[in-house]
Amino acid sequence: MHPSKSNISGVFALVICLLALFAFAYPQKPKKAEKMQDPSQKPIKARAENNDALERWLTEDVPYIITPAERDAFRKLKTNDEREKFIETFWRNRDPDPETEENEYREAYYARIAYANENFSSGIPGWKTDRGRIYITWGKPDSVEAHPSGGSYERPPWEGKGTITTVPFETWSYRHLDGVGDGVEIEFVDRSGSGEYKFARDFDEKNAFAGVTGPASTRGADDGRYLREQDTPLSRNLRAAALETPPRVKFTDLDPIARGDSGSADLFPLEFDLRVDFFKQSDDRVIAAFTVQADNGELQFKDSGGLQTAVLNIFGRITAVAGNRSGIFEDSVTANASVNELPGLKQRKSVYQKAIALAPGTYKVSVVVRDVNTGNKGLRALGFTVPRYDDKKLSTSSLVLTSALRSSTERDIGQAFVIGDAKVIPNLSGTYKKGQQVGVYMQIYNASIDQTTLRPAADVEYVLLKNGMEVLRQKEDWSGLSDAGQRLTLARILPTEQLAPGEYEIKVVTKDHVGGQIVENKGTFTVTP
Repeated sequence: MHPSKSNISGVFALVICLLALFAFAYPQKPKKAEKMQDPSQKPIKARAENNDALERWLTEDVPYIITPAERDAFRKLKTNDEREKFIETFWRNRDPDPETEENEYREAYYARIAYANENFSSGIPGWKTDRGRIYITWGKPDSVEAHPSGGSYERPPWEGKGTITTVPFETWSYRHLDGVGDGVEIEFVDRSGSGEYKFARDFDEKNAFAGVTGPASTRGADDGRYLREQDTPLSRNLRAAALETPPRVKFTDLDPIARGDSGSADLFPLEFDLRVDFFKQSDDRVIAAFTVQADNGELQFKDSGGLQTAVLNIFGRITAVAGNRSGIFEDSVTANASVNELPGLKQRKSVYQKAIALAPGTYKVSVVVRDVNTGNKGLRALGFTVPRYDDKKLSTSSLVLTSALRSSTERDIGQAFVIGDAKVIPNLSGTYKKGQQVGVYMQIYNASIDQTTLRPAADVEYVLLKNGMEVLRQKEDWSGLSDAGQRLTLARILPTEQLAPGEYEIKVVTKDHVGGQIVENKGTFTVTP
């Protein structure tokens, strides 16, 4: 007998009920509850942000100018926000005028990259070539001697003389590169003929037959080889190393002090003198000469290459009172001597000067000086007014009392302390030892000229006073006077052998015969035994 469908359904229903009762009677062991964890204690699965574009900034934009310390710091950053802030600071530290909206250094830098890519590419981008590296890092050379086809070349004495055949080569010359030196010459040679010029470490690399034996390899006479110290193998290797070193980021850490953002000047023990002198350049520009002077006795000297050496870092910020534009100057001053010469050097002073063209107006300059060996710093702030020189009125420059005054030479061109055709080193302390010469320098503007004698129609007298009593009176005889248009230059030396120790005042009185105008300038100095 076959069971019906209704009987089968009933059996299944009974089985399901029995299973349910069994599960209820013998329940399963409950699972152990998971322990709740404080979200703040959970490990953060942080992942560095994608930074391909910013990484290219490091490897393609600034590889030649970023310092090792900056590179390491950038590599350690985790977020793009941190990297972008780093890049902003990187360029700000190199901005020559932070008060302006544009960053002149950054704009010039990217213009050099564009120039290198356009002019030095040779199968590889121009910025990757040796010429591109030097151009981007150090800027346009002052002169270029190009030999694009090579050929016959008469070597100068310092290369050994003689005639050789060369491959294409170029010689770039820079008058000065910070951290590298003066009169820097760099050679690039194209030995492959591909148009890619390689940095040359030796003169012979441009010789087409270098390394070849036989008559064609003759180098010529070597009597004059390495006649210049800069051409010795050691000097060339040192120069090559310096050229591969990123240009020094100067003293940006001193800027907050100059701005007044780092406490009082009382915190800084280094003392120095600061002076500003003015000389007319044009109708709307005046040369402001900022002079800094520090006693060597306050500096710490350390052995460097066998010489006792002290180094001062100098940072200055110039701000116009009626506006937000400013100028910045920064440099180093080094004093060194042998061990035997050091006592005498410590009795002297280190002097630095920066000349900047400014428009007439009221300004403030803040200068910070740091002794590199001790870290001691000094701060001086000085307000000053750049005069407006009327082109129809008798006027003069500052009266400068100098520690050294002489005619300038070709070697002085481009150097500090050169005013017109004179080398003028101010004596800021105004102290002279008996027997030391007192230099008196001043320029006169718009003095009338006697059309009969073609000499200035003006009298100039030097009057020396001690305790209000006249000690000496001299008249300018115009001998040796330099004349540049309507500018007259006074440069006088006053001997002190016959002067008793004490304080003196010197007056320079200028009187124009034609217009009857009189200008009087004063200065003070002290003669010590």
